[in-house]
Amino acid sequence: MKARLRQDAIVRSLRRNGTMTVAELADGIGASRRSVLRDIGALRDEGFVIHSEPGRGGGLQLDPRSLQTTARLSVAEVFALLISVASMRAAGGLPFANFADTGLAKIEAALPPDKLRDLRRFLDCLFVGKLSPEVDISDMGAMDPALLPAFETAFLERRCLRFGYRDAKGVFTTRHVEPQAMLILPPLWYLVAWDPARGAFRHFRMDRISRPAIGEGTSFQRRHVPFEDHVRPVRDLSR
Repeated sequence: MKARLRQDAIVRSLRRNGTMTVAELADGIGASRRSVLRDIGALRDEGFVIHSEPGRGGGLQLDPRSLQTTARLSVAEVFALLISVASMRAAGGLPFANFADTGLAKIEAALPPDKLRDLRRFLDCLFVGKLSPEVDISDMGAMDPALLPAFETAFLERRCLRFGYRDAKGVFTTRHVEPQAMLILPPLWYLVAWDPARGAFRHFRMDRISRPAIGEGTSFQRRHVPFEDHVRPVRDLSR
């Protein structure tokens, strides 16, 4: 596990459990005691206030007040929160929607200008619609967790994306495309991309994409995607 992921796991564990020993943290995140101690030092350097209680029965405690000033989310993490709310809203299954919107607005307000600019560019590529009842979702699977960080680079830097794709018949091919939009048709998610080899737009179900990687070459220009009438930008959901 990478250091940043370990540190995030440590913060979550301390926040949820109150007091934990180094041994408990190490066992919980699957890391060595040395790694946990090093991560604790790094978190303190970032401004997290982590108290140590010596002696038997002691442990580490996270001052919850430090989270308000030091916790920082990446553009991809904020985007993941936003699209989760948007997809649940589109599916009609989001209780307390107003509270969720208020909380997300506060997170957005805390972003530095450069990250806020990237987040808005990311959101401009996100669309929501309704899935046709004729679409078979019986084989719907989990999405590759590497998709979101790959999308962040591909959409913000206008870089081609290469990935493996398994179609509805189970045929596996390798694709090299220009990502243009992300489309949520609950419960399915699609990557809408321009396929230079075919000279046309293609919709790729995200749960059928594997091993995404940024392709080599120069950046490409964004194209206008001809969506159907029921599809609209996710920004419109809050209007």
